[in-house]
Amino acid sequence: MDSRLLLARALKKEFLSIEEGMFLFNNVPTAELMWTANELRQDLVPGNIVTWQIDRNVNTTNACNANCKFCNFFRHPKHKEVYITDMDTYKRKIEETIKFGGDQLLLQGGHHPGLGLSYYTKLFRNLKNLYPNIKLHALGPPEVAHICKIDNISHEHALSELKDSGMDSMPGAGAEILSDRVRRLISKGKCTGIEWLQIMREAHKLNITTSATMMFGHVETLQERFEHLVLIRDVQAEKPKGSKGFLAFIPWPFMDDGTLLQRVKGINNETTSDEYIRMLALSRIMLPNISNIQASWLTVGASTAQICLHGGANDMGSIMLEENVVSAAGAPHRFTSDSIQNCIIEAGFQPQLRDQQYNFRDIPAKIEQQKIDY
Repeated sequence: MDSRLLLARALKKEFLSIEEGMFLFNNVPTAELMWTANELRQDLVPGNIVTWQIDRNVNTTNACNANCKFCNFFRHPKHKEVYITDMDTYKRKIEETIKFGGDQLLLQGGHHPGLGLSYYTKLFRNLKNLYPNIKLHALGPPEVAHICKIDNISHEHALSELKDSGMDSMPGAGAEILSDRVRRLISKGKCTGIEWLQIMREAHKLNITTSATMMFGHVETLQERFEHLVLIRDVQAEKPKGSKGFLAFIPWPFMDDGTLLQRVKGINNETTSDEYIRMLALSRIMLPNISNIQASWLTVGASTAQICLHGGANDMGSIMLEENVVSAAGAPHRFTSDSIQNCIIEAGFQPQLRDQQYNFRDIPAKIEQQKIDY
């Protein structure tokens, strides 16, 4: 293979194969990958603006029977520390979110064996009745698959009911790596990779906007990373005309601190900053049909995220007023509204607040800097 020809094809937004992507990863210098990815970024999202968001990750429940080996957050459904978030807690957290300038809840939780479709539709309706302007970015595909299994219903029926009850968009959680070999090793209780993809296809048919993710740096092979990217790209290519499909792609490295993968299997996160920058650049190169690529500052830190803004990323994601899952596995980084903007400016870009649909927002006139410990 000739790397120059492959990069020239990439700049034309041609779909590169798994083998071609792997060849670029193994043979092309980081600076050259970054340059190509930045050219694609400027073509798809031109200009000097880097977007960011204010939202809060609120967990519906920590009860989960998926038994993911990279998760320290979940508790067995019969564990004494199990909770289901009550309405008073939602009210308090939403009102704090509004005070800090947020417009959205990222609403996710464990696979609780007793919480089916009716629980979530009632919850969404109640939240929307109380706070009609708050957006619900809710329930990744594994949670939808879990609901469908409990109630013996189709993906289409579940998603349609969830949308009607107030779900505004769906995160790309639970993708990990979409190889079932990998999923059997790290998240056997979750849906298969095929089911994850099928739920996203159904969401796009219903014009529910979504995002996609990739958690790497654990038991997967390099080939499985690129298979994952191609599967995401293919689903995006299949979306109906007029559907936005995947609005963003977020690659992030496995956080290992205290996880079963680390304690029992001896698997540690050995992803270097350079490897992350290369994978993000190649995500842009391999996914020319997804406009927004997000740098995962939460897991890689501000400095690496800043470099990624010059190598394919155009978005810094949310300041996350609250985040309990990845943090429980050792992600130490934090941002406020001021510090994320300063970070973007220091990298040479203009920060712009956005909503989940990537529409620009004005920063609220009265906005408090969060001081939440979690």
